[in-house]
Amino acid sequence: QVQLVESGGGLVQAGGSLRLSCAASGRSVSMYAMGWFRQSPGKEREFVAVINWTGTYIAYGDSVKGRTTISRDNAKNLVYLQMNNLKPEDTAVYYCAVPKKQSVTPLYANAYDSWGQGTQVTVSS
Repeated sequence: QVQLVESGGGLVQAGGSLRLSCAASGRSVSMYAMGWFRQSPGKEREFVAVINWTGTYIAYGDSVKGRTTISRDNAKNLVYLQMNNLKPEDTAVYYCAVPKKQSVTPLYANAYDSWGQGTQVTVSS
C-alpha cells in the first residue's frame, strides 16, 4: 500500500492562490497516475485533476479548469496542485490519490484505492 500525505492547505481570501503538495511513500508509484479530488460537507467527492506518470497527459475538472495546474516530481515522489483565483466554492478538503491500476488516468474516485488524509482549503469571500 502506498502512503499519501497532503499539505499546503489553509485559509485564503477569494482571488488568492494556494499550492498543495502530496508526498507518496511505501509502495512505488512508478507508472501510476496521480489524482486530486475534493469534498465539501454534504457533497460527493469531486474530481479536480489527474496527471499520468510522464506528465504528458493531464485532465482537469470543469470547475477548476483554467485556474489550476497539476504537476509532479517523480524523483521526489511528489505531486502538486497549484490553484489560482480561488473562489469560496473551492472550499473543501482536498485529497490526493493513486489509481488501482498502472498506466490509467481515471476521472472517477472509485478507480482509486490509495488516498491521503486530506488537507483543508478554505476560501473566504
